[in-house]
Amino acid sequence: MTLAVLPLMSEVPGAPSSSPSVIEYVLARLSAIGVSDVFAVPGDDAFAVQDALVRSPAVRYVGCCNELDAGYAADGYARIRGVGALSTTYGVGELSAINAIAGAYAEHVPVFHLVGMPSVRARSVHHTLGDGELDLFRNMAESVVCASAVMTPENAVDETDRLISDALHDRRPVYMAFPSDLADQPIVGSPEPLRPPMSDHASLRSAIEAILAVLDRARSACILPGLLAVRAGARDHLQAFVDASGLPFATMFIDKSVLEEQQPAFIGMYDGKLMDEAVRDFVESCDVVVTVGTMMTDLGTGAFTSHLDRERTIDIRLHCTHVGPEVYRNVEMRDVLTELARRVTKRELRPAVRPSSLGVAAGRGRDPITVDALYPRWAGFLKPRDILVAETGTCSLGLAFALMPKGATFLNQTLWGSIGWATPAAFGAAVAAPDRRVVLVTGEGSHEMTAQEISQLGRRGLKVTVFVLNNSGYLIERLLCRNPESGYNDLASWRYSEIPHALGCDGWLTARVETCGELDKALKDAERAQGAAYIEVVTDKYAAPPLARRLRENLGTPHG
Repeated sequence: MTLAVLPLMSEVPGAPSSSPSVIEYVLARLSAIGVSDVFAVPGDDAFAVQDALVRSPAVRYVGCCNELDAGYAADGYARIRGVGALSTTYGVGELSAINAIAGAYAEHVPVFHLVGMPSVRARSVHHTLGDGELDLFRNMAESVVCASAVMTPENAVDETDRLISDALHDRRPVYMAFPSDLADQPIVGSPEPLRPPMSDHASLRSAIEAILAVLDRARSACILPGLLAVRAGARDHLQAFVDASGLPFATMFIDKSVLEEQQPAFIGMYDGKLMDEAVRDFVESCDVVVTVGTMMTDLGTGAFTSHLDRERTIDIRLHCTHVGPEVYRNVEMRDVLTELARRVTKRELRPAVRPSSLGVAAGRGRDPITVDALYPRWAGFLKPRDILVAETGTCSLGLAFALMPKGATFLNQTLWGSIGWATPAAFGAAVAAPDRRVVLVTGEGSHEMTAQEISQLGRRGLKVTVFVLNNSGYLIERLLCRNPESGYNDLASWRYSEIPHALGCDGWLTARVETCGELDKALKDAERAQGAAYIEVVTDKYAAPPLARRLRENLGTPHG
């Protein structure tokens, strides 16, 4: 999603001919940038917002089981659509969602949080602290949003467009509060077209000349594409640069599937010293490494074991570019990539490095489900254009080196890492792309936090395949803590495969598998299923994939 010119209200399908109300105006503007669904939980302060959603011809109300899940669902939706939105009530609702908003902020996911608040004349009312202070919770949110406003008839036009501009410029959440006595009032003023940020021509020209000069001198070079390129709507521009340059690229874990992995230019995962030594040797030996929207996080850099010389790095960011020590400001990523694709000299040589895969699945029949049996089978289950939502922890680490099919998308909350994110995020992704199959892979510990959103998948008839990895506790925490057998790593034992039935998901295929033969049958049944499938996979308590084990070893966690 890019910041295109927003149409005037008269150009928005379904817009009223007279002045719209504050909330109607906001919904029309959000619809114009790609929001067609708002995830929500009802509350009396939010009735004006949510009644408008129910009436809206362009934006749909999508109910969730709680506000935290609504935030996660909006996050998952935005990772597919480019932008997302949720609606909560004041205080009790918005505070429940704030963890999800913080995760979206950390990972540059533009989410619009529409908060219904009490009347501007209210004082000591419910959902407040009884002190008459109505800005308290908005102030709490300030650290995890890039902009905020209390929406009124007088400021709705200017503030809506400012918040949209800020959200799409920074690729981060914004907070919009709607006093219950003002949300239905007609707006004052007329909107103007909202235009995207433009590069400074002189700075852009200097940046391009500097980049081309460095690349022309380099005997070897590669690209590390990052997730911010996707957030900026620049994936096609990035691919055009890869094609035009002939340069190979690797991705870090946080950036998996930013570009198509089924192409000759892809050489594999760059994870520092933890995995795939051949990729590390090549990337770190290059004369120049071009990073494009890349975030250098702990799990992205192999627990900071990667070594990239800043003097030999070209770093193309959202709104500025670094070429060695030189910084070129006010240059937009898409403009830089467009010019590079047009002017770069193509290289014909490819390194001998090829992407690794998870190999052939081990085990059969009555054999237990081991790491070598499970993760290759999951990788083989994926199809072109699938959306894989992998929960934080051993699930996502085990699938990090799976070679994704053509057009498939890998979603993981790598930086914020809030367990429980994946199940509602998968719901959001499924709402965003009902024409694509969503595959959710989650550990049972994470799943217990937000499993109720399975009911919303069933309620809306969305076709998903859910795998719940049951390894008797928090395996990633067992690997990282001092004493793996500590009681805090244990869980209540749920009958996971019975959850869909209990939550009203009629017609779902369900299974609980403990052997390779049972898993093979369940995978085949899920592929043939006309609707959704839910498969509980039981493994040994310490069945950890290689990347998880090496992460533990590198962190030097003491075990007793």
